[in-house]
Amino acid sequence: MSGQKAKTMISLKNINKSYVTGSNSLHVLKGIDLEIEAGEFVSIMGSSGSGKSTLLNILGILDNYDEGEYYLNGTQVKNMTEKKAAKLRNELVGFVFQSFNLISFKNAMENVALPLYYQGVNRKKRNKIALEYLDKMGLLEWAEHMPNEMSGGQKQRVAIARSLISKPKIIFADEPTGALDTSTSYEVMNILKEINAEGITIIIVTHEHDIAAMTQKIIRLNDGVIAEIIKNGDLKDWKQQYAKEFEMTLVRE
Repeated sequence: MSGQKAKTMISLKNINKSYVTGSNSLHVLKGIDLEIEAGEFVSIMGSSGSGKSTLLNILGILDNYDEGEYYLNGTQVKNMTEKKAAKLRNELVGFVFQSFNLISFKNAMENVALPLYYQGVNRKKRNKIALEYLDKMGLLEWAEHMPNEMSGGQKQRVAIARSLISKPKIIFADEPTGALDTSTSYEVMNILKEINAEGITIIIVTHEHDIAAMTQKIIRLNDGVIAEIIKNGDLKDWKQQYAKEFEMTLVRE
């Protein structure tokens, strides 16, 4: 690996995004420049209205941008038809959401298998693969259970299994621990760390400092611009800054 340049997974140059309602225009992202290498584990932080969810939606090809350049794994993402965008998402991307986004009338196995249904994989094969991914998440015995029979942590593990089944190169997670208690949040983050160790790039949006501190790099957004990027050695200092907060969390537990 020495001397070998890491592959750029995400490259953003001067990304701008505005939302227009009537005669009002809200400039949400203001000239974002960012590079994320393949295999990185990155968190995006920022207060409400900072633009972090908009940025994640653009990165996940769920929303368009107005100006600039976005390359995902070497492919330029610009003015794509929904069909082409869906194809790129299916090939490269997995999603994990705060609200899990499981289909209520399908069991855990069927929820996990869903991306393979859209890829045209037959039922027997996709269900077999889904069971393998549920097993990896320690949920094999919950395969026939419906979402309303599972805890928040179990539902999020089902959602992570679903995001992995199409073998993505990158996973986008929007507040993946937002609906979970502290202990379950750390379990979910440890699962994401293990997935990242296999070489999958992971980008999470979070407002929780202790969750962000478990990633390798933190991008702090403020009013639509990148306020700072904290990584490597700097992260240790940043963790110390919030050490008291961590201690208080441990005391509460």
